[in-house]
Amino acid sequence: MANIDDYNAKIGEIKAIPDKDAVEPTIPVDVYLQEAENLGKWSIMDLVPLAAVGITEVKIGDMAVRAGALREAQSVWFKDRNAQLDAQREWGIQSPLAFDLRDELVHTFRYAFRNEASLTARVAAIADGNTNSDMIQDLNDLSVLGKNNTALLQNIGFDLSKLDVAAEKSAAMAELLAAANGDKSVQSETKMIRDKAFVYLKQMVDEIRDAGKYVFWKNEKRLKGYRSDYLRQKNNNSDTPQPPADSQTD
Repeated sequence: MANIDDYNAKIGEIKAIPDKDAVEPTIPVDVYLQEAENLGKWSIMDLVPLAAVGITEVKIGDMAVRAGALREAQSVWFKDRNAQLDAQREWGIQSPLAFDLRDELVHTFRYAFRNEASLTARVAAIADGNTNSDMIQDLNDLSVLGKNNTALLQNIGFDLSKLDVAAEKSAAMAELLAAANGDKSVQSETKMIRDKAFVYLKQMVDEIRDAGKYVFWKNEKRLKGYRSDYLRQKNNNSDTPQPPADSQTD
């Protein structure tokens, strides 16, 4: 089955895991998925001895489906997270330009409306505040105010097309800011599902590994396939003496 099919087949059982039991992966997800794949191929060769302790071909196959579900859950969460990061980067590029346009319009309107007290007061009110949301609203307000007073703007040679640009920029920046801030509820949900999918796969991986370690406790050749290479290498690295951080070598 494709990963999305695995996900759809298992999402009910994944969601049924209590929130309190969901944990972040303790191993990089791509590494863990590969280890689950390797374990499936390894354990299928030991069906007879494993079946004696309850590990059947069905369980080994189910592990593969759980792995596909986790892979899909990881992709969904990764997409949501990256979409927000991309929006934040784009906001960093576009927001200074939008603020510059707002400041230019305020500067222009103050001059164009300098002899109209009521209009000058409205420009001052619009210019008050300098947050992101202020800027977005200001652009739209300035567009409306300018379109209602085009004669005064034309008198100073102002390019009226900038009023449409301001309105369009206001709408675009509102959407971009929303994406940059992200829907925390959606992100929390996709992350929770990813974490539960990891737990769900880990339950079966642990069951098969534990059985293999039990059955092959005196057969190192087969036993090694029921251990995590990632954890073994990590433990070996942690046991290697490290030089002091401030030590120097010639």
